[in-house]
Amino acid sequence: MAKISNIPSEQRPREKLVQQGAHTLSDAELIAIFLRTGVQGASAIEVGKQLIEKHGSLSKLGRLDATEIAQEKGLGLAKASQLLACFELGARVAKEELMTQKMDGPATIAEFLSPILGHRSTETLLVLAVDRKLNLIRYQEISSGDVSSTIAHPRDILRPVILHQAEGFFLAHNHPSGDSAPSNADLGMTKKVAEAAKIMHVSFHDHLIIGKPSAGQKGYYSFKEAGNL
Repeated sequence: MAKISNIPSEQRPREKLVQQGAHTLSDAELIAIFLRTGVQGASAIEVGKQLIEKHGSLSKLGRLDATEIAQEKGLGLAKASQLLACFELGARVAKEELMTQKMDGPATIAEFLSPILGHRSTETLLVLAVDRKLNLIRYQEISSGDVSSTIAHPRDILRPVILHQAEGFFLAHNHPSGDSAPSNADLGMTKKVAEAAKIMHVSFHDHLIIGKPSAGQKGYYSFKEAGNL
């Protein structure tokens, strides 16, 4: 396997990033920049490819903890920590961008929530409090459960909505499996939250489940679009 130093300069990840922009790099090339060096018999780019192939995707790789990644050949705790810091930075950038967006449709919301929730290894429930024009007022994590469920009481969900005098709110949570289809527990929780919101005179605009796009699946489920809200 050729070393990165033997690749033409314009094709090396760092030079390519500077000259053409980060968006032109493959996932493996981006990982290579963080790793800096490869291992015996494999360049940093090849190590990046192997990591993605082994774990299935970038988001699945991001769900591992530092100890698990450090066990990969030639990485160690320092490189594992750098890689996880990269995933967390991406999630935080997405959070900042989310605060400037109008919550005007499930596809828009899902687009901004996917980087935030996509690397989570457990189900995490978020509430997005909005004003009358659907501008985001407050973004808050309500609970985090195990790999297949998260539990929250309607009062915990409505508390930030009432506290910040929001007109209404959206709920969102992820399915680490990637399948965005709602479970019976999801359906039951949504019904209870809708009943509580009606009593408190706040608008429950939608509940989104964030999964992964695949053949025949757009990567999210909207209770409103499906007629379940």
